[in-house]
Amino acid sequence: MKVSVIQMNSVSDKAANLATAERLTRSAVTQDTPDMIVFPEHFDWAGGSAQEKVAAGEPETDGPAYRFCARMAAEYGIYVHSGSFYEKVPNQERVFNTTVVFDPHGKELARYRKMHMFDIFTPDGLRYGESDAVAAGSEISTADVGDFRLGLAICYDLRFPELFRRLVSNGANVIMLPAAFTLQTGKDHWEVLCRARAIETQSYVVACGSHGPFTQNGETRYTYGHSLVVDPWGHVIAKCSDGDGFATARLDIQLIDKVRKEIPLAKQKVLQ
Repeated sequence: MKVSVIQMNSVSDKAANLATAERLTRSAVTQDTPDMIVFPEHFDWAGGSAQEKVAAGEPETDGPAYRFCARMAAEYGIYVHSGSFYEKVPNQERVFNTTVVFDPHGKELARYRKMHMFDIFTPDGLRYGESDAVAAGSEISTADVGDFRLGLAICYDLRFPELFRRLVSNGANVIMLPAAFTLQTGKDHWEVLCRARAIETQSYVVACGSHGPFTQNGETRYTYGHSLVVDPWGHVIAKCSDGDGFATARLDIQLIDKVRKEIPLAKQKVLQ
């Protein structure tokens, strides 16, 4: 299976973001003929205040980002991983940070709502308070795509290996990780964590990140980009250059089987 990760600079302009996503999708499909396209976290809208995040939330199945991803899947006859978008929480002034996977007919295959909230202070003192607007999900999710089972995660989930162990226990052999890693954390932690999750789960990690500046509460902040694909041995086999663009990798089910046979972690676990 060939997978293309779409790297873009998402800002607080949904129409502009969707136009960029469509342009990059068209280029990736034309040049690399992938079986699946993957977008970053918040690919359709990023930044703003907590109130603006809530206002940007979409209905469960009938918002611009959802319809766009379904259309791209059906138009090109490919799987589409939506990265993530804000989904309204019923009867609350809150949103979920939601991933949806679409089949080549534009039908929803699976949905995951981010479980771990990005509530931190970066080394320069900036506060990130995702839970100010976003409600945490509570259920893990996988999606079957051909011979592969995708385990769904989003951005800050990367720091919690127990989630990935659960996904592998549920049969996942490819970890999907859309992200908007900050520049400060990304430069030191992004690639090493993606490679670690691939090695310990003996799975591919498809990590698609947004890049560049966005505005939040009147401040300019930066995401790291460096979208990449890691194989089950921990090698980076595809990586985006700086700026808008895409990178494509071929996922090999036989390599997953080979790595898991040679180092049979699943049979050697002592602690559950």
